[in-house]
Amino acid sequence: MNTGINLSASFSFILPTRIEYGIGSHRKIPDFLKEVGVRRILIITDPGVAKLSWFTQLKALLTHQDYEVEVFSGVEPNPKDRNVEEAAEAARMVKADCLLAVGGGSPIDCAKVVSILAVSGGKPRDYEDPSRIGHQPLPLIVVPTTAGTGSEVTFGAVITDTKDRFKFTVKSPLLAPKIAVLDPELTLSMPPPLTASTGMDALTHAIEAYTSSASEPLADACALYAAELLASHLPRVVQQGTDVEARSAVLLGSLLAGIAFSHSDVGAVHCIAEALGGMYDLPHGVCNAVCLPYVMEYCLESNILRYARLGQAMGVQSIPPTSVSIPTGSTKTPDTREVSETKESIRRKAQATVQLVNDLAQQVGLPDFRSFAVPESDFPLIAEKAAANGSNKDNIPILTKEDYLRILKRLQAGG
Repeated sequence: MNTGINLSASFSFILPTRIEYGIGSHRKIPDFLKEVGVRRILIITDPGVAKLSWFTQLKALLTHQDYEVEVFSGVEPNPKDRNVEEAAEAARMVKADCLLAVGGGSPIDCAKVVSILAVSGGKPRDYEDPSRIGHQPLPLIVVPTTAGTGSEVTFGAVITDTKDRFKFTVKSPLLAPKIAVLDPELTLSMPPPLTASTGMDALTHAIEAYTSSASEPLADACALYAAELLASHLPRVVQQGTDVEARSAVLLGSLLAGIAFSHSDVGAVHCIAEALGGMYDLPHGVCNAVCLPYVMEYCLESNILRYARLGQAMGVQSIPPTSVSIPTGSTKTPDTREVSETKESIRRKAQATVQLVNDLAQQVGLPDFRSFAVPESDFPLIAEKAAANGSNKDNIPILTKEDYLRILKRLQAGG
């Protein structure tokens, strides 16, 4: 199937983060810190992770090996500008020479911006313009405990401006973690709802990276394999949370999806989800999961080949054309009806991909849009923010405020 890849186009692919993946790999963190050559560690996490027994053991292990360790555990979901400022002050107070982010995307994104503020000062939004980063940020090691955001390998951090109820992005290669430690063991205790929402978040990253106008071949390869792993293992891991093989597959899928979208972009799903998260503090992964099939359906006609190829990776069976295919080597020129029907078979595969994603979201138990109780009177503002999102330019097609309004109304109607 021709997927429209321009193989002669130029692209750059940078992955400065060293990846340490494997069961039990978090126990090697003291060794990694030694390699980086640091002693004073500020661990940035959230209240839930800070209460886990393995987290207490990790802190004790570091202390036993003569690291000076302090913990900031005040990161909220959809990390807030105040979380960044408070953690940066904590880093300065203890004279931290390294940050260790442990948790989901919220602690990791928070720590990325803390790595700047602790050295360069200022406010989080000062660094929406990355050229204002005046000094090398503190080294950052990250330990994801969810399989969803892919933030462990991305160059950006999404932070909520609490005054304007707006999500903004700080993005620079300087924010890339030095080392990412991915241990499937640390995801075993995730409850089914969190497993489902973070897994669908990762799938959204894979799908939007592959269907973006900013896509490129290496990111495509990561996105397709991520989509395959996530679609085939997410239902299983939601049902059997202690299934280490399935947990490993979903964690790897999340990692690959993170690599993919950091070298491509996300799209309209994230444009809506970030507006919703900024305005109502709704869970990011759930917003993505709820919006994903509706946005795919709305954009399908502009990107049929790519959606069909995704479906192939995710397990959609081939849908043969209704016309008789022409044998290999035949000199017969296909007539208009045969070409049209071949295109129609691709369209039906793309439509089946949308249905598969919709079925998957329902299978893993995610809610619908109406459960958010978003006032319809806010739809114009949500649509305006979505259309103004920087990732909208890389969506196929680029959507207008009116397009986003139509999608929101379909979400509200549930069909």
